[in-house]
Amino acid sequence: MYYIKIYKNNFDINGNVNITGSKSESNRFLILKALYPDIIELENISNSDDTFILKKALFSKKKLINIKHSGTAMRFLTAFFSIKENREVILTGSYRMQERPISVLVETIKKLGGNIFYEKKNGYPPLRIIGKKLLGGEINIDANISSQYISALMLIASKFENGLKIYLSNKITSISYIKMTLKVLKKLGINVLWNKNIIYIKKIKFKKKIKITIESDWSSASYYYSLVALSKTADLNLKFFNKKNIQGDSIISNIYKNFFNVKTLFKNNEINLKKLISIDLNSIDIDLNSTPDIAQTIVVTCTGLKIKCVLRGLETLKIKETDRLNALKNELSKLGVKSIITNSSIELLNFNEIKKKEIYISTYDDHRMAMSFSTLGIIYPISILNYNVVSKSYPNFWVDLKSLGFFLKKKKL
Repeated sequence: MYYIKIYKNNFDINGNVNITGSKSESNRFLILKALYPDIIELENISNSDDTFILKKALFSKKKLINIKHSGTAMRFLTAFFSIKENREVILTGSYRMQERPISVLVETIKKLGGNIFYEKKNGYPPLRIIGKKLLGGEINIDANISSQYISALMLIASKFENGLKIYLSNKITSISYIKMTLKVLKKLGINVLWNKNIIYIKKIKFKKKIKITIESDWSSASYYYSLVALSKTADLNLKFFNKKNIQGDSIISNIYKNFFNVKTLFKNNEINLKKLISIDLNSIDIDLNSTPDIAQTIVVTCTGLKIKCVLRGLETLKIKETDRLNALKNELSKLGVKSIITNSSIELLNFNEIKKKEIYISTYDDHRMAMSFSTLGIIYPISILNYNVVSKSYPNFWVDLKSLGFFLKKKKL
């Protein structure tokens, strides 16, 4: 097994980093481009593995399509192929993907008339999908499990003759990602109405071509917010970002200003991050139900600063690339951190001395585990196992980290 050892000779962060287009935005626009190929033109698409896999699958002529670890691709393609008339596919993925439930989405599409069958275990991939024309109508869906189920339906709804009215039941989780999908549709002129727990999308006939430039990825930017928070001084520029954006994870700028003394200045399609004078903060309590993907980043920042924290609203982390809550608990223990987890939260209780000289962080095939823990390299040397997993969302991460003065040594364990 290979790992990368990360360390820095000072506590300062200065430089410039260009982050490619948002994975979340890119994947949504790619589905719509595949539905309306002669209408939509895209620029600054993400160079992540997830986006590459989705794009390849959309244009594949094969019957068997393997999306590996990409949960977004599994959910979005399940809906997409369900309306591709006269097309039959087997949609499968990695061993972990075949453990991730998808019945809520599948059964909802079947209620609309879709032909989808479980090839192995009921409720889980792989799926056999026989595409057909669906008319749309009205459906109910549990909004408390995965926002991607709802986004998947929203992305294909404008193709339905009768449009689609979605009734959301229970508490809505990861609501910022549903809002992102809504804004993506509106950018293209698709008529979307959202009133309380009802989303209504009408059929559209495009009259002209549309060119979309995708904004850089705020989830990827979160690791630099962590670095700045852990630094002594910082003056860091990140491109290309705007104050007005459609990504929920942009809330990271407010969180790091309020709790970790990181100032964000928006100027000319970029953001400048600076470390403000530190203030004593003993603990924080944040509900991340709308933006759970930044939980790991915040946990590691609190670890580095030795700030006790409670992060809530993390129900979806159990069914991500790994069980992220258990993964965090396991790896934090290597750093002397005592934590407790529930099905929807994590709490950091106290910080003990690190006993081992060499710290090896397991990544569990999860890109966010690798990138979030790597930021501790500004404080003390840390080694990340299976470090290439970052390619899932941010292939250039290690190169960009090195450009900021970090030393990276790749070794075999």
